[in-house]
Amino acid sequence: MKCPFCNHENTRVIDSRPAEDNNSIRRRRVCDECGKRFTTYEKIETIPLIIIKKDDNREAYDRSKIEAGVLRACHKRPVSAQAITGLIDEVENEIFNMEEKEIASQVIGELLMNKLKDLDAVAYVRFASVYREFKDVNTFMDELKKVLQ
Repeated sequence: MKCPFCNHENTRVIDSRPAEDNNSIRRRRVCDECGKRFTTYEKIETIPLIIIKKDDNREAYDRSKIEAGVLRACHKRPVSAQAITGLIDEVENEIFNMEEKEIASQVIGELLMNKLKDLDAVAYVRFASVYREFKDVNTFMDELKKVLQ
């Protein structure tokens, strides 16, 4: 690791510990040349995940889009922020455990709906109504019947 101050190539680690998020390592380093200290963070490099949209366009995976959809579905519902974050974390873990480079948005939508069904029935129906693009009351009622069974 090069020193950010003098660009010398010999630096050494004097302390390592997990970072606050527990997903990276914080390393305290010192330059052998100038003696200055600096901190680096080491994180696992993940393969960028590409989402295949309904219209066959492709875009990079963006957790904030899932968060926005779930938050809209849970708006004014008795669902805690911790429960929402947990649900999104579960879905994200399932997605990345598939170890695919590309995944259809429909797969993510179905995973989210299955989790929302167990979390809050109203949030599930709200999400399904947008995700499945209900065209009339009958398709909406069909989805409600699935929840009521």
